Amino acid sequence: MISRSRAMGCLVTAALVLGLTACGGSGGSGDSGGGEKVLRYAPQLFPVSLDVQLYPAEEAVQTTVQQSLETLTVMQDGQPQPKLATSWENPDDKTWVFHLREGVTFSDGTPFTAKDVKGSVERLIGLNGSLTPLLSAIEKIEATDDHTVTFHTSSPLGTLPSTLSLVFIGQGDKVTDDAYWQKPIGTGPFMFESFSPDDKVVLTRNDQYWGDKAKVDKLEILNMPEISARITALNNDEVDVLASIPPDQVDEVKDVPGIVYGSAPGYNYYFLWFNQNNKPFDNVKVRQAMLHAVDVKSIVGDLFGDLGTVGQAPVTQEVFGATQLEPYSYDPELAKKLLAEAGYDKGVTATMQWPLEGGPNIRPMAQAFISAWEKVGIKVEPLEKERATWVKDLNALNWDLNLQTNSTGTGDADFTINRLYNCDAKRMGYCNKDLDKILVKARESLDQNERKDLYAQASKIIWDDAVGLYPVDLKNNYAIRDDVKGLEMPASGRPDFSKVSVG
Repeated sequence: MISRSRAMGCLVTAALVLGLTACGGSGGSGDSGGGEKVLRYAPQLFPVSLDVQLYPAEEAVQTTVQQSLETLTVMQDGQPQPKLATSWENPDDKTWVFHLREGVTFSDGTPFTAKDVKGSVERLIGLNGSLTPLLSAIEKIEATDDHTVTFHTSSPLGTLPSTLSLVFIGQGDKVTDDAYWQKPIGTGPFMFESFSPDDKVVLTRNDQYWGDKAKVDKLEILNMPEISARITALNNDEVDVLASIPPDQVDEVKDVPGIVYGSAPGYNYYFLWFNQNNKPFDNVKVRQAMLHAVDVKSIVGDLFGDLGTVGQAPVTQEVFGATQLEPYSYDPELAKKLLAEAGYDKGVTATMQWPLEGGPNIRPMAQAFISAWEKVGIKVEPLEKERATWVKDLNALNWDLNLQTNSTGTGDADFTINRLYNCDAKRMGYCNKDLDKILVKARESLDQNERKDLYAQASKIIWDDAVGLYPVDLKNNYAIRDDVKGLEMPASGRPDFSKVSVG
């Protein structure tokens, strides 16, 4: 039986010669050769950093860091539940009081206190990143005592408990030091042993963890950019867990001896935005024409099969606050009519960007859209870009059309709809003051039923204004060796590996 340490050595050697079959053999014991139980995970994307506050919306960073750092709340069935906080209340409409779990220590033995929460949240807000708009109403954070944190806000903030499910708590007196994030110390079930950029992350079990101890001794997160290499490694028992398997590769892991395949609904979806700062996309009829020109149902069925469903809202149906809207009908003649009414009967030219390896079947989907638009007189130049270039151009609004995946990180519609579509966001030149009023009211409300109704109204406005095309809600999928037990794939796509055993 090949040992895990030998298997990894073979994997590295094989990768250098562009082949993974040289190792041979089959393990399945989960034993590294020294009695350790090691779980090996090869994600679609490898973390660019362990600084989850600097990269708060990067799934790869979140998935890795959440094994060691924890949050005050976690989302379950669309509602915030206790984690490092045991309870919370509103003594008035501009104050939140969170009561912290007692007896919790960081993995180095340092007690966890309210000062750690204060320091972590303040640093996150100060970085002015993608989560900052969700916390902008916070005026002051008080460490009332060691186990109580009080948030004072400028206006009611009913979404705070759900937003805090994405705020990872580090050591408050160290989180501002970049060196801390090279090997961050958390309160969670694993501890960081090493982080080798573009190679692997190694975590070991935290035997002092306050909750249920991890079931494996070590967790290794491996960087393997090519899906073919990841699948080969899984087949050779050199990797235990894969996720985000493209639809056209599912047959290579489904119904294969020694491998278990599964899928579940998720928060991930595709959207295509129109840059309304550029003509003719400031004209709603042009945008509506482009939506009517695309046979979304056929494209989604052909490219995604059981792993995708046609989108019915600006968020997936798994998200709290989602509603079901009628997709735009496929009607090329209506598309031509709308273009003529908008003054573009002679056609439209534009460019469309998307990131290289930006999601399952993103290139063929983009090509299908472009082909459909050409039939109604809209010529779109494809611009597939390296991710770093794409991000830069996205933020600079250097595009006409933008296609990408997205995820509603908290599982609450506020995370996506309020963050991306209010006037202050300035993401694509869209601004609707009536929408803004609804979104403010939804964020402030403490009544969950009222919030659902408000987000339904907001989604309808975005839909009717043809702010974007939301072609497909994506399912999460995974493949594991058959000796892996206890893996649950949440809608967020970020599994908790402390619950997983191997061998």
